[in-house]
Amino acid sequence: MTGPRITIIGSALSGNKGASAMLEAAIQTLGERLDDPKFTLLSMYPEEDAAQNVYSNLEIVPAAPRQLGVTINALALAYRLLPFLRRTLRANSRAVRALAESDVLLDQGGITFTDGREKFLLYNVASILPALNTRTPVFKCAQAVGPFQNPVNRWASKTFLPKVRTIVTRGRITHEFAEGLGLTNVVAGADYAFSLELDGTEHDAVAEQVDMSFFDGDVVGVCPSVVLQKKVDARGGDYIGQLVRFIESLRAQGKRVLLVPHSVRTGTGKTHNNDLPLCREIHSRLRLGDDLLFIDRELSSQQLRYVIGRCSLFVASRFHAMVSSLAMAVPTLVIGWSHKYREVLEMFELEEWAFGHDQLTPEHLSERFAALDAARAEVKAKLDAHLPEVKARSIMQADLIVAMVAAD
Repeated sequence: MTGPRITIIGSALSGNKGASAMLEAAIQTLGERLDDPKFTLLSMYPEEDAAQNVYSNLEIVPAAPRQLGVTINALALAYRLLPFLRRTLRANSRAVRALAESDVLLDQGGITFTDGREKFLLYNVASILPALNTRTPVFKCAQAVGPFQNPVNRWASKTFLPKVRTIVTRGRITHEFAEGLGLTNVVAGADYAFSLELDGTEHDAVAEQVDMSFFDGDVVGVCPSVVLQKKVDARGGDYIGQLVRFIESLRAQGKRVLLVPHSVRTGTGKTHNNDLPLCREIHSRLRLGDDLLFIDRELSSQQLRYVIGRCSLFVASRFHAMVSSLAMAVPTLVIGWSHKYREVLEMFELEEWAFGHDQLTPEHLSERFAALDAARAEVKAKLDAHLPEVKARSIMQADLIVAMVAAD
């Protein structure tokens, strides 16, 4: 008898290491709870993901946006409407076969069905519609949804989200948005990446690439985001210039600075899910010195979390860079663009340490960082106090998924 089969979409091994952390957390936690599970990742970057796949029970199936939106969705619809073709469709489409044979589809999109992100709405629908058409239960892992004021988003959300078996919300604001829409299939949780465990090999692996003695002093980690850059620059700001000034001011105070991208795609200059070109530009404007470390390569999600955990303080713009720093109990200042940041910090009673990109000025950034630096002991105490509960809310998803697999 074969073990359960689980298909995953919305995450990756390459590129955004938050997506990798969610994917690998699912493989870890479900592997501990299920007997010989098999996983399939419907991948936006199949070649890059395959190159980084170290899991013998994980199959990578191509599902780039156009392929997913047109081909896979059309074949899944045919699977639903034309029963006599089902054997042929399973034989000729790896994606349809994976979905049809799976006990559940895990949707690990970090933020979906949200006002202001209507350009991603078709992808949000296309990610779950094939499973609905193959009658595969859909489990939306902890993510942000809503608000739902935009008529198009509201219609799509009211049409498709009730068809999902379970939606795990990853914070109070999202949960209130979901309940306000009338959804009854929601469960309050925490981001799946909080469940990611280190395996103990991270130090030696990172030490082969980075001089770890750098972290012997007071180190501030800075994680930029090309998403923030676009939003700041669109309103006439200078994101790169502001971060350069901030980093140099930290160094002038005697602090060491780690410049680290949390979303990296090697071998390409494209900036989607890739902060490396941005970080390289920032680094090129900084003076060289022993008090500056730039990690200009792709680390695994566990290695990256370990490095972040060696920092004394952290300044994050990527959402899952924030999750990693919180998971390692590092006092963190967050520059964000959505409610998804604040609602996670609320779990630690630390929401005051987030502000929106519209408030980003050199003066405000420096003032908020100085306040965090002064309050680091108090912030660290809150992280230590709340982290066990947050991790429990995260890992609860694995138990819900196992129960769904057993029920079906």
